Amino acid sequence: MCYSIGDAVVYPMHGAGIIEGIEEAEVLGSVREYYIMRIPYGDMKVMVPRNNLGGVGIRDVISRSEADEVLARFETADTVMNSNWNKRFRENMARIKSGDINEVASVLKSLMVRDRKKGLSTGERKMLSNARQIFVSEMVLAKGMTNGEIENMLSEIVDNQLKEEA
Repeated sequence: MCYSIGDAVVYPMHGAGIIEGIEEAEVLGSVREYYIMRIPYGDMKVMVPRNNLGGVGIRDVISRSEADEVLARFETADTVMNSNWNKRFRENMARIKSGDINEVASVLKSLMVRDRKKGLSTGERKMLSNARQIFVSEMVLAKGMTNGEIENMLSEIVDNQLKEEA
């Protein structure tokens, strides 16, 4: 797996971004090459080791049609979650770490619904923020929309579901 400057990639647990450069850096006493990746959500810059792309789970950003499919599944996704906080947290964290955008979407929607219905603990609020960053950053690149447009779309979907349930 080799990427070039300008490629759009996903770095699980961080989100999607564009490779802006390739640099050598010394970390913990050894010099390695890193991709310098800018994540549009939060304007974050991340260094990704080039020699361990498979190990960190780097993958290509999904296509526009795949993004449409993910959003359609987000709209119809079931939001039933485990009532045990610890178990729910572990399950959701494993789903986010998988790097699968559909799993991230499922966690994001479930947490958004739970937040609006019952509120979230501090840990789950942080997880919601992380899932939102990962999901929105990939949708921005896949669909060519802004962060705000994607976030508004997600909020509308959740609001509509809650209105239907009421």
